[in-house]
Amino acid sequence: MWNIPNTLTTFRLLLIPVFAVVFYLPYSWAFFAAAFIFWLASVTDILDGYLARKLDQSTPFGAFLDPVADKVMVSVALVVLATHYQNIFITLAALIIISREIVISALREWMAEQGKRGNVAVSNMGKFKTAAQMLAIIGLIWQYAPWMTMLSYALLAIATLLTVTSMLAYLNAAKSELIKS
Repeated sequence: MWNIPNTLTTFRLLLIPVFAVVFYLPYSWAFFAAAFIFWLASVTDILDGYLARKLDQSTPFGAFLDPVADKVMVSVALVVLATHYQNIFITLAALIIISREIVISALREWMAEQGKRGNVAVSNMGKFKTAAQMLAIIGLIWQYAPWMTMLSYALLAIATLLTVTSMLAYLNAAKSELIKS
């Protein structure tokens, strides 16, 4: 159970409260440090999956924990950002992204119970959504320059659009099973 990929995933979970605390520190370097911590957590997300496949160290525990760590990490960051920026755009984006994660997690669990988990497997659209979302969140946390913030808003808009599109694709893939029930 405690292989390198699972250790990285656990490390990512431990970074979540550290990120939140650092974000709210009253120092000029706090936003950069919080962005770095979120970036590091994002890198461990990429690395743990790669190493699990490369080293043939995939485990049921890792398969459970990795998506939980991802969703908690992104949800915490989006709530922190919505609270910090206090604007309707980031609040709605956070609401849509977090809601989609809950809906798709429940859909995947339900489809697994139906023996149809493969119908709602992770798609390339989901990977693009995740990349846009992570870059947007890092930029919005760091707040380095106005151009970075504007680019991050654009990336968050793209991520939100991909979030809705991918959710509809997953629901469409499960439509026949949903209708039968």
